[in-house]
Amino acid sequence: MAHEPSSDRWQGWWPLVRRSERAPEPGLPIKLGPCSNGEYAPRSPTPRLLQAARLARSTCEDTARRLGMSRRDFLRSSMASAVTLLAVGACSDDGEGGPAAGDFPLPSESTTDPDTSTTALGDGSGAVVDVQQHLLEGGGFGSGFPQADCGDGQACFDTQHWLDLVFARSDTTMAVLSAIPVLTDPDPLSAEVMDAARRAADELCGDGRVLVQGHAQPNVGELSGALDAMREEADRFPIAAWKAYTHVGRPWALDDATGEAFLALVEEIGPPIVCVHKGLGGDPADVGPAAAAHPDVAFVAYHSGYEVGVRESAHAPGRPNGGVDRLLESVRGAGIGAGANVYAELGSTWRNLMADPDQAAHLLGKLIAALGPGNVLWGTDSIWYGSPQDQIQAFRTFEITTEAQERFGYAPLTAEVKQGILAGNAARLYGLDLATAPCGTSAADRGALRADPPTPDALLGPRTASQARRTFAADHPWFT
Repeated sequence: MAHEPSSDRWQGWWPLVRRSERAPEPGLPIKLGPCSNGEYAPRSPTPRLLQAARLARSTCEDTARRLGMSRRDFLRSSMASAVTLLAVGACSDDGEGGPAAGDFPLPSESTTDPDTSTTALGDGSGAVVDVQQHLLEGGGFGSGFPQADCGDGQACFDTQHWLDLVFARSDTTMAVLSAIPVLTDPDPLSAEVMDAARRAADELCGDGRVLVQGHAQPNVGELSGALDAMREEADRFPIAAWKAYTHVGRPWALDDATGEAFLALVEEIGPPIVCVHKGLGGDPADVGPAAAAHPDVAFVAYHSGYEVGVRESAHAPGRPNGGVDRLLESVRGAGIGAGANVYAELGSTWRNLMADPDQAAHLLGKLIAALGPGNVLWGTDSIWYGSPQDQIQAFRTFEITTEAQERFGYAPLTAEVKQGILAGNAARLYGLDLATAPCGTSAADRGALRADPPTPDALLGPRTASQARRTFAADHPWFT
């Protein structure tokens, strides 16, 4: 049975995050603007996306007037989310003027009836396990992000705002805090910081809501010292997985001598889950060989090999596209089949492609075909993109069209498949019992927070290429 929220816990937490002043009028609830996690230059809006945003804004204004609502109140409703997703679908194509391979087939009543829109977008009853979450405590890393200061004397990325944006203002049930590529002290998302955030979430809502990763850095200093540091971290903290960056600092690979030593230690001390940044600058070519050589280790390819600027289309074996196809080729070449020990994670990737239903359909269709429906994991790379609720709503309502299924051999995105991606697959990987998942805010609580949010639901990462370059240079001096 799920934990019930303790009233004294919630009453003690509410003043901590609630802002006394009323928030400014919100933008579209599905955040379509350009934004980066700091590791890439954000994509410029396409003409079709700009058209969709204009259509969504005008429709929201007209609908609010017809319903006798203020524009502000309408934009805080699930009806506005439905309007925005329908506008995105209406303005999409396959890049060549043909029909897009994906769509958001919401009922027309969802734009005017709150019960219909809530049902269509998800009423929060299904669990959501986000396997890539971030926060920052202290200065330094991330200080160049445009929302480093929320205007209340605290950074938008600290534990307080993270708890608010992720757990109070989205349907996220459980989360894995994931290490970031910091090679020096202080580390604003060290194991100590993650464990403190885990304990803060436990105090709010019972044990087990947050899992933490260890940051493996086998390429920093002497290899023996780096491996000893992993042993010490595993002894001190409840590590649920290891996070690695093979392209940060001195380059290494999962299948070279450094990688073999690292994976041998993972097999020795556990846990046998390696989450590795692949895509957004990290080449996934080593994932397949490493997975074949270490069948008892689960390899989670964060970002699924995606690269901004590479158009995702149907996978042609032997001709990788420079993006996600590279991961699929690595797995195929190593003889790793569907349902094996390689997982694809969607953080930043889904956020970049959800406003392009054609690419989104190809992304999900080919990942499921190659790795299996049980080996695609939900992640949002939050809180760089604000609350992940818009990403969740877009995913819950997204479908691969029947035409695309027939043409490309993609499986349909059934409710069961989508719920597996949102929660079930991660639960199986991490050994979680979703029947006893920690409590969450009620629908009424979330509605009140949307109406008067304690933290602005803004895009928190760099929004222009120049911002991204400055932020990356400041946060990753070892690359310059």
